[in-house]
Amino acid sequence: MASAAANAGIPAAKVEKYDEEYDVVIIGSGFAGMACALKAGRAGKKVLMLEKMPVVGGNSAICGGNVACPVNPVQKAQGIKDSRELFIADCLKDGLGLNHVELLSKIVDRCNDTIKFVEDCGAEFVPNHMLFEGGHSVPRSYEIKAGTGSGYIHPMYDQIKKLSNVTVKTRAKFDDFIMDGDAVVGVTYREGYRFNAKLQSDDLENKTGKTKTVRAKLGVMLAAGGFSRDIWFRQIQDPRVVPTTDSTNQLGATAGVLVKSLGIGAAPVQLCWLQFLPYTNPREKGFGVSVNFTNHACMDFGIVVDRKTGKRFMDEHAGRKIKSDALFNVIGKDENYPIAIASEEIVKAINPSFVKLAIEMGTVKKFNTLEELADHFKINKAPFLEQVERFNGFVAKQEDPEFHRILKFQNGLNLAKGPYYGIEVAPKIHHTMGGVLISPKGEVIHMRTHKPIPGLYAGGEVTGVEPRFFIENEFQHEGLTRLIVTEDMSERKKKMIELGDAFIAFPGGTGTLEEIAEVLSKVSLKHLSAPCILYNLDGYYNDLKALLH
Repeated sequence: MASAAANAGIPAAKVEKYDEEYDVVIIGSGFAGMACALKAGRAGKKVLMLEKMPVVGGNSAICGGNVACPVNPVQKAQGIKDSRELFIADCLKDGLGLNHVELLSKIVDRCNDTIKFVEDCGAEFVPNHMLFEGGHSVPRSYEIKAGTGSGYIHPMYDQIKKLSNVTVKTRAKFDDFIMDGDAVVGVTYREGYRFNAKLQSDDLENKTGKTKTVRAKLGVMLAAGGFSRDIWFRQIQDPRVVPTTDSTNQLGATAGVLVKSLGIGAAPVQLCWLQFLPYTNPREKGFGVSVNFTNHACMDFGIVVDRKTGKRFMDEHAGRKIKSDALFNVIGKDENYPIAIASEEIVKAINPSFVKLAIEMGTVKKFNTLEELADHFKINKAPFLEQVERFNGFVAKQEDPEFHRILKFQNGLNLAKGPYYGIEVAPKIHHTMGGVLISPKGEVIHMRTHKPIPGLYAGGEVTGVEPRFFIENEFQHEGLTRLIVTEDMSERKKKMIELGDAFIAFPGGTGTLEEIAEVLSKVSLKHLSAPCILYNLDGYYNDLKALLH
């Protein structure tokens, strides 16, 4: 009991005075944190974003940056047939059926809005192009021009810096939640904190920085990322992951925020699901510079072979877990790293940013002939050359009888002509797939009550419904996650009633009274079941309250 109490946050009653007060506090500065800060900031909220590392972006800044978006305009223009059902089926197959389908549906519903949002911020995608990523049945991924997630982080951060009501603090480490009963009402953090990678557990041992208390009037948003660099926490989830196992993640990817969230009752979800990235190079530390080359040149269009047999051993376009398991099986205990191979015509067909650094750093090797490549990597030459010839035949027929890889989007790219490129491959820990349970609205769910923890979110959105003439007269609200445009006020009211779970009338004019009156009427007639609230600021609704009573 004492241990549980020690992790249950700080009682608000013990906070004599808050050092700072904000509407929204965001923990983390990656994609989710940046999006939340922009949305809340544009809605006029006072926002604090805390980042424990010296720079913003987290893993988002160094990831590959490509994003799947089913049923998008580029697909439509190129005649690529996709659907909600196909996307969800692909996810369930790759996720072994452990996915939360209601959250997958949210991705389908909102992905095109997300693409527009980041483009409006200044992110640039390769125009009129869809990547055919591993695990997907059709090309549906936008390719960021920058070649990394920095292509989103930099423009989003530039937009945030224009908002005077948004404060971003780096070297600011979240420590604990401030609780009023089950509700999160604030946080404590340390200003001037210095992450120390030499410590066994930075979360436990590092005491740098000065403690600050912050009141969060509207809520706290969790956007702290995973725990792939937390040696102790990741190994208790999966004992096969030893301390020396490398990770693609930035050094600050630890479990501190997650542990504190569990301590106040957040329901855990699939914490032991650790995903390996099958595109990494064993000669580089961390994510390295070769991932996109191996992924989009060698596995999208080329092949991967076992150097002992000279043969393929997997569908190079399968999902990450399938490929990682196959790679580990070949690597074994003698570090028999498989070789990923591409040709010159393949390399010329992909984003140049995927190629430049990998060649310059020497992790990708270039050869005039397949024989030279085989000699360098000590590949069993005769069966290797036969394998390449068979693969080229598979591409011509668009059929892979060996591993049933989808080849209809190969665009004829094969390994018939040199020069050739090769690189060693060994998986590294990439995503820690688990976390805390959330609702489709981004509310963190309590494991005891099975209801949202008041004031705590891991994502979230605001939907607006406005008639077309509002937009035409420039009355559009800019702080919305989603905007539904109706033809007139009657349709707007109908849509608001359809979407609403509860109805709040702020002080307003005849339009507000007309709208809340219809809702009250529907409730009284039992045509609608929902709470109705009049926000009686300074007694604004006193007369109406008297009339209703």
